[in-house]
Amino acid sequence: MATPVAPLKCPPPMKATSNGLFQGDNPLDYALPLAIVQICLVLVLTRVLAYLLRPLRQPRVVAEIIGGILLGPSALGRSEKYLHTIFPPKSLTVLDTLANFGLLFFLFLVGLELDPKSLRRTGKRALCIAIAGISLPFLLGIGTSFALRATISQGVNQGPFLVFMGVSLSITAFPVLARILAELKLLTTDVGRMAMSAAAVNDVVAWILLALAIALSGNGSSPFISLWVLLSGAGFVLLCILIGPPIFKWMARRCTDGEHVDEIYVCATLAAVLAAGFVTDSIGIHALFGAFVLGVLVPKEGPFAGALVEKVEDLVSGLFLPLYFVSSGLKTNVATIQGAQSWGLLVLVIFTSCLGKIVGTIVVSLLCKMPMQEALTLGFLMNTKGLVELIVLNIGKDRGVLNDQTFAIMVLMALFTTFITTPIVISVYKPAKLAVTKYKHRTIERKDTSKQVRILTCFYSTRNIPTLINLIEVSRGTAKREGLRVYAMHLMELSERPSAILMVHKVKRNGLPFWNKGEVSDSNQVVVAFETFEHLSKVSIRPTTAISPMNSMHEDIVASAESKRVAMIILPFHKHQRLDGHFETTRTDLRHVNRRVLQQAPCSVGILVDRGLGGASHVPASNVDFTITILFFGGHDDREALAYGMRMAQHPGITLVVVRFVADPAVAGGSVKLDMNQNSSPEDQPQDEVVISGLKQRISNDGSIKYEERTVKDAAETTEAIKSFNRCNLFLIGRMSEGQVVASLNKTSECPELGPIGNLLTSSEFSTTASILVVQQYRSPLSPDALSSLEEGETSDGNESN
Repeated sequence: MATPVAPLKCPPPMKATSNGLFQGDNPLDYALPLAIVQICLVLVLTRVLAYLLRPLRQPRVVAEIIGGILLGPSALGRSEKYLHTIFPPKSLTVLDTLANFGLLFFLFLVGLELDPKSLRRTGKRALCIAIAGISLPFLLGIGTSFALRATISQGVNQGPFLVFMGVSLSITAFPVLARILAELKLLTTDVGRMAMSAAAVNDVVAWILLALAIALSGNGSSPFISLWVLLSGAGFVLLCILIGPPIFKWMARRCTDGEHVDEIYVCATLAAVLAAGFVTDSIGIHALFGAFVLGVLVPKEGPFAGALVEKVEDLVSGLFLPLYFVSSGLKTNVATIQGAQSWGLLVLVIFTSCLGKIVGTIVVSLLCKMPMQEALTLGFLMNTKGLVELIVLNIGKDRGVLNDQTFAIMVLMALFTTFITTPIVISVYKPAKLAVTKYKHRTIERKDTSKQVRILTCFYSTRNIPTLINLIEVSRGTAKREGLRVYAMHLMELSERPSAILMVHKVKRNGLPFWNKGEVSDSNQVVVAFETFEHLSKVSIRPTTAISPMNSMHEDIVASAESKRVAMIILPFHKHQRLDGHFETTRTDLRHVNRRVLQQAPCSVGILVDRGLGGASHVPASNVDFTITILFFGGHDDREALAYGMRMAQHPGITLVVVRFVADPAVAGGSVKLDMNQNSSPEDQPQDEVVISGLKQRISNDGSIKYEERTVKDAAETTEAIKSFNRCNLFLIGRMSEGQVVASLNKTSECPELGPIGNLLTSSEFSTTASILVVQQYRSPLSPDALSSLEEGETSDGNESN
């Protein structure tokens, strides 16, 4: 008699929380503590991989895809114990739900990045390139699908499989492409603009094709069901277009610049995203579509979109989105690709993917009369895959259209094509570097002072704008408008956050790095401030925005200074003043930008220590009444500071006080050797005397300039003498002053980029409300002292407040 077979028992569902180890519970048997362990593991691995891949300039999506594959059955998952402990089958539903929840809001952010108005403005060339970049890979994808169905994908539904393969090969990852272009500083080039426009069109078409693929892949036996799904989806989009924009515009109008966005509007929008996801999931497309459609419809201008991004992006892109890559990685088993046939199919898929995108784009680009180098670059850029590719593949896997082996092949194809993009583009089309411009006036000090002076002023936040505008006002000297031209550059960090790309799109017209003559929506108050000042003053000002990663921000500043032939770059100090008068570090990486500019600048450089020159607003020319003090010790930098001060003295509202420090003859004899160590060469001294002689002649004709000499014996006397001049509005000093007096001062300083005098003026023991401009004169090469002080400073970052 046969033994009766015991009925199979399903494992009980996981409870949310445990009672703790002391109650005998294993936390990894419960949903919440297990999810916490999974998230922490994912974050650590993906961030480490992103750091390791940074030298190769790979986008973070590459690290996240690799991290997901490593955590899955392809690598660590080969250990059954690990897989069943950290990623047991019963936990995958929770993990997938969290991942898709994060993905839902991330696709809402992607929709926010996509501006329908910019699509309407897409030129014919970009449209032709986008169509060619979709159609040829789609056709080749269909061709490849026949080879796969004949071998490793036998028995799958032909219609959906053809469409899924076509979509997979024809996608260009819009957010990933934008990140690569920004990293390579190609966003503002013709190639970059063309790639972004074509990728935006490609993105929209890909979503439409994906909706078609999902509709066809339904389980219904009747073809009418797929038709109903498509019609219902189209009806949903139409309804959203009719209802969504008026409501979102009403919300946006009620959110004004500079004021807190009401929480109810943010909550209502996020609830609408979830509701839209529910509707599209009920229709049978995918919850992601609803979120994406709503994101596209939200107005891109004003603080409302910014508030939405701010509330959503860090949690979603930093915490939940990496879970989606792990969810994909757990479905990817590279071990299923076995034998010559499977590896041959992988090569075939990669080849057809690259061939379709690259050849299709190149041919149309050449027909549009683009240079071969640019056409080739554009082809590789358009071949970038990313998150949307994984979404397509995961949906295909979940719907049973793609089996394990096909899925693994397609994931590796997406990884490979994205990985090769940056290295190939760098080798084919070097990032835009301006040829070295030969120009004469690289310093303020010059023989012909009637020539136009060009200055590049840089700032990170609107906090610095009033001081900058007042500094520009006093720098104009005479009333001649053509005497001074200022380029005001707003430095904005390109971070890993999605809103960084949204920020890039808001810059209307780009040059190199992002020169705008028109308005910049993201920096309206910045542009308005400078344009208002330009109308009221006699200065030609061109506001601009530079968007770059902090580690290469100095390249944009140096390249812009070179291209605009400026005589001086003015940089903000990396610390800001607190209410108690002490300084605290704004961000440590800002000082690295300053040091690299000091080392590589093609002109003179000034570092502005802002203590509120003229208060918190622009001082009209007729009301300017500033006292500017120059502390003159000798040397190139001090002469440059004096030349700048002499220009300022031409302004009717400026009183210039020049204080020259001279070593007491009684102790000078014992300082000769020390003096020689400070690079005070014999030919420098006469030059200082010539400059001072010219100053004295000028004083006889100009009552606004005062000159005095202070004889000092030692560092203590020098410090006391400097303190007696603290009641001024602005100090103008050289960074690396030369001579016997400076030689006696303490050279060890927290901020070597300010030099010994600059550090004294910013120290807590020196009480003043005066702003400070520390000047370094252009020399090629810089003096050994100037270079060594900057290099030493790199190893000792001072994060403490003074």
